[in-house]
Amino acid sequence: MPTSRRTFFRQSGAAVAGALTLPAFLPDTYARPLETADMGLKSAAEWAQEEDFWAWVKSEYTVSPTLLNLNNGGVCPQPKVVQDAHIRFYQYANEAPSYYMWRIMDQGRETLREKLADLAGCSAEEIAINRNATEGLNTVIFGLTMKAGDEVVLTKQDYPNMLNAWKQREKRDGVKLVYLNLDLPSENEDAIVQQFVNAFTPRTKVVHITHIVNWVGQVLPVRKIADEAHKRGIEVIADGAHSFALFDFKIPDLGADYYATSLHKWLCAPFGSGMLYIRQNKIRNVWALLSNTEPDGPDIRKFESLGTRSFASEMAIGTAIDFHNSIGTARKFARAHYLKNYWMERVRELPGVKIHTSLKPDYAGAVALFSIDGMKSGEVESQLLSKYKIHTSPIDWENIHGVRVTPHVYHTPKDLDRLVAAITAIAEKQAVAGKSKKS
Repeated sequence: MPTSRRTFFRQSGAAVAGALTLPAFLPDTYARPLETADMGLKSAAEWAQEEDFWAWVKSEYTVSPTLLNLNNGGVCPQPKVVQDAHIRFYQYANEAPSYYMWRIMDQGRETLREKLADLAGCSAEEIAINRNATEGLNTVIFGLTMKAGDEVVLTKQDYPNMLNAWKQREKRDGVKLVYLNLDLPSENEDAIVQQFVNAFTPRTKVVHITHIVNWVGQVLPVRKIADEAHKRGIEVIADGAHSFALFDFKIPDLGADYYATSLHKWLCAPFGSGMLYIRQNKIRNVWALLSNTEPDGPDIRKFESLGTRSFASEMAIGTAIDFHNSIGTARKFARAHYLKNYWMERVRELPGVKIHTSLKPDYAGAVALFSIDGMKSGEVESQLLSKYKIHTSPIDWENIHGVRVTPHVYHTPKDLDRLVAAITAIAEKQAVAGKSKKS
């Protein structure tokens, strides 16, 4: 690594601001990373357990010291350097809103588009900046030209906002929705691919694939499904809300025609920031969701006609990218997977505890689900929060039931020891209660 981390932050912290001719928002005192000259000499797996490094990462977040937040699958906190950038951009805009927002900050979107494209591994002309994965995916779902009888293959385990969008097209336009019911977790990619292929017919126009199923953390083989779909002339939409800036991949490698994500998840960008990718030769095929002078044109910017938006949130995305790059996607994923397996391996043999997520990195990332026999998901979640101040998410969706746990890079093994102790106590109490009922 040619430069130290402190030098990296000094140089990159003001990168977006410099592009906008704004003051340097992010002085050296905002980040005090370790001086690690051998960053590139260790594997990502080795870095996953380098606790001194991750202690620095944790120090860059302002998370609660008492409430253990293990629901990062919902929305992730921002490191302080991103919070500071957001606040300073916001204050700057308030000096003369119509001038600084429209004449200065609005121009910074092009630099930001390039930074996102570099992280995504695609052309900047394929990236639109918006507010979240729901907005991006709705743009495609409602923008594609479809007629009555056209079929869409999707799953019952897809995200509710996406299912509702397709149901609206079904109600409005008469498209036919073909649902798969996935049995998860699964470590058999070929079986999953075949399930999708079996649903394809000559009338199938679109397949909707969730890259990482948010309920249980299952990774779906998007590329394999996409290849089969394209053989049949079927377009591919990928929901990447839980994969971008966590899994080490480039969007074009998925083979999807359309992909959207929420940047306020694993990238840790400001709340209400997102990104839409459309393969360049497909942009004309999608009508702009909001009004535009050329709604059926080839320019990706037609999807950014949002009117007044939070320019401060947008501009601070650049700082979130810099912070992410200082860790590295491979190291981030390795750490997230290590933390997920750390607590799962310690509870999976407990009497009455069931794990519903794979331990293998090819099939799951940071998201995992567990359940306790004889207890409803909400009961377990409630006890974790009320008795142990551990925030998780109860899941009851289709054939998936349990409590979702999603640690992040600012967590430590000691944090997860707290979770393990809580699950152990709840499971033991439930076992005693169960025996009492039988007697």
